[in-house]
Amino acid sequence: MTPEEFRRYGHQIVDFVADYRTRVAQHPVMSPVEPGAIKAQLPRVPPEQAEAFDAVLRDVEQVLLPGLSHWQSPRFFGYFPANSELSSVLGDYLSTGLGVLGLSWQAAPALTELEEVATDWMRQMVGLSDAWSGVIQDTASTSSLVALICARERTSDYALARGGLQGDAPALTVYVSQQSHSSVEKAALLAGFGRAHVRAIPVDHHFAMRADALEKSIRDDLAQGLKPCAIVGTSGTTASTAFDPLTELAALARQYDCWMHVDAAMAGSAMILPECRALWAGVEGADSLVFNPHKWLGVAFDCSLYYVRDPQHLVRVLSTTPSYLQSAVDQRVKNLRDWGIPLGRRFRALKLWCLIREQGVEGLRQRIRRDLENARWLEQQVKETPGWQLLAPVALQTLCLRHEPPGLAGEALDRHTQAWAERVNRSGAAYLTPAVLDGRWMVRVSIGSLTTERAHVAALWEAMRAAAESVHPA
Repeated sequence: MTPEEFRRYGHQIVDFVADYRTRVAQHPVMSPVEPGAIKAQLPRVPPEQAEAFDAVLRDVEQVLLPGLSHWQSPRFFGYFPANSELSSVLGDYLSTGLGVLGLSWQAAPALTELEEVATDWMRQMVGLSDAWSGVIQDTASTSSLVALICARERTSDYALARGGLQGDAPALTVYVSQQSHSSVEKAALLAGFGRAHVRAIPVDHHFAMRADALEKSIRDDLAQGLKPCAIVGTSGTTASTAFDPLTELAALARQYDCWMHVDAAMAGSAMILPECRALWAGVEGADSLVFNPHKWLGVAFDCSLYYVRDPQHLVRVLSTTPSYLQSAVDQRVKNLRDWGIPLGRRFRALKLWCLIREQGVEGLRQRIRRDLENARWLEQQVKETPGWQLLAPVALQTLCLRHEPPGLAGEALDRHTQAWAERVNRSGAAYLTPAVLDGRWMVRVSIGSLTTERAHVAALWEAMRAAAESVHPA
């Protein structure tokens, strides 16, 4: 493709995306296609000869678009906000178009230094002290893996330089909440701890980790000759947005010489509001922290911010310095290849930088406050309506709720819950996520799409009540 062809088709793609965003609310939020329907419309073998790019764009609109669930719809209330503010989209477009790779500082100086600036801007925006240093990873899953690898190495006195985990004893243990995201357990397994050494700590009635149960588990492991290694606290659990007591967890981490990592993947964005920061009180006692601006803040996926208090734990574990990557300035710069697993890195900082500059901190705060107000409004409607129950505190913008008709309980109630949620989703009116909390099915309502206003939340509330009534009439 020549630069002139790129210019022509690039304009078409920008127009297509702009039109899509303008009309996204007109689409059924959840894709109605059946499994295999998209593949059936695509050739089984690649084209031998070049095709006109017009044909590609036509297939995007006619074949692929009907197979999308529309995360940017104002009626999307599933999973978590995955905002993609258009200014950030342009930053991502610039990153891809420039085509640079951050193998080292010298390979793309602006890539590294803008990442330093953008991560420090975010540090200030969420109220963290200047003791923290940040780096952009792809997802919180990767960030948690990096944290647990660093924890493993610090506790084992850097066993990777000797026999690794196979050469050292005693076995190391990791402590997570029963409500931790599944990626935390996955990270512990990938880091080599083994499922037998991952402790799922019980939670309280607000679904937050119990510090007393954590200490008991640590003491039990010590009595068995095991070595406590890492505590993973969560600020904003996936199912219910619960907040673990970080101050108490940090005190136990210090007492038992454990690495403390905090997963604030979605909720971290709320900390740009000073009034929300009490929710993660004690975070300064952690060794590492992750949150994802590609969720609620509005950065185009993927952009996960990983912060550490002592970067040397990263560099010592993850550093790689082959001769072809060395330069005369290495002692004066950061080589971010030593701050994560991949050698190469994209220019992700551009989409974060573009978002902050185009929106301003106050613009971002106003949108998140709007979402919090909409969640409070829906919370009040549920509380005032007979037969509807809130199952967890509404700490931020996620509501955990259930419709409970008289006489319906147990598995019958579970079937009712899944049925009315499916009816809402299949109608195209909204997208909701059923989930299990405390052993029973409920429905999560996650408010936070860029264009979701009070009217959309009110329409959702009507749709939920109508669906529940149609499944189980009063």
